[in-house]
Amino acid sequence: MKVAIVHEWLESYAGSERVVEQLLELFPDADLFAVCDFLPEAERGFLGGRRPVTSFIQRLPRAQRWFRYYLGLMPIAVEQFDLSGYDLVLSSSHAVAKGVLTGPATLHVSYVHSPMRYAWDLQHQYLRQARLDRGVKGLLTRWLLARMRGWDHASAARPDVIAANSAWIAERIRKCWRRESTVVHPPVDIAGFPFVAEKGGDYVVASRMVPYKRIDLIAAAFRTMPGRRLVIAGDGPEMARVRDAAGGAPNIAFRGRVPQAELVALLHSARAFVFAAEEDFGIGMVEAQACGTPLIAYGRGGAADIVRDGETGVLFPDQTAESLAAAVARFESLAIAPEACRANAERFSRQAFRAGMLALVRAGCAARGMPAP
Repeated sequence: MKVAIVHEWLESYAGSERVVEQLLELFPDADLFAVCDFLPEAERGFLGGRRPVTSFIQRLPRAQRWFRYYLGLMPIAVEQFDLSGYDLVLSSSHAVAKGVLTGPATLHVSYVHSPMRYAWDLQHQYLRQARLDRGVKGLLTRWLLARMRGWDHASAARPDVIAANSAWIAERIRKCWRRESTVVHPPVDIAGFPFVAEKGGDYVVASRMVPYKRIDLIAAAFRTMPGRRLVIAGDGPEMARVRDAAGGAPNIAFRGRVPQAELVALLHSARAFVFAAEEDFGIGMVEAQACGTPLIAYGRGGAADIVRDGETGVLFPDQTAESLAAAVARFESLAIAPEACRANAERFSRQAFRAGMLALVRAGCAARGMPAP
């Protein structure tokens, strides 16, 4: 079986690249395609020496710095990949990769991180945050996003099989594209977060300080709970706002950006890991569970897939400080076993991801009368 793997762009080794890494583990002889490749040499290890086939965007002026500004050209770019000689195409898509063109003899399985967020329900939030909600630039951006939305919907008919990274994304796929999908949770490095049963008394949050993560909400909630200590790890553009929300409360400690070893130590000792974002999935929550640490999380998005309410953590229904404070009180009335948290995390291992994707590929092959890998 001749296999191609298509990815959007290679810039850093992050969440979607970990999916590509596991697809390459499944199909080590696969050819790799990407709209552009500007991955630093120090982060290329997961590619196993491969140099992907790239599109014309790779050669456009200042592409390494500005490739995202070429978003409007990416549908054309991804459609230029010649995949006619492949039996199986696997795309890893959060923007355009699922729009590759394949023939009737080719099975196309697309792993969808999300429909194009900034073109659909998050458009208004994106425009506000980018300060493009008014003026000529804003008008041009809205026009571009309308065109991208139309292409995104039309090209969603191209994959034969769609995998969604959470039930939340499966619902977004149904809403935006009117397609059904199968949930295959993304791979998490469970082994990198060893289990520790003994816990301390601090609540912990570790995150980039960006608006949608709502770290300010967590700080505001713990400001009203002086008897409970919160440790905040991370940095970013929202740091000043988070500090304002904390109001100098002595029970809230800021650690800034911490190295991996210190992050793992924080998760090991935490009484609970607190998460207030509406996230597509939320790998950080699974990493905390792998350490045996319970979760207190906002109950929309990927958290609803991860947290077993009352067994491995607590979900709170409203994205407010009051709702979070009530969840903390409820959490403290429960006896959540660290062993249950670790067992829950195993559902999201790399092995589980590979097994889920291989099952989808084999089912797709069987439906088309193709030999299965």
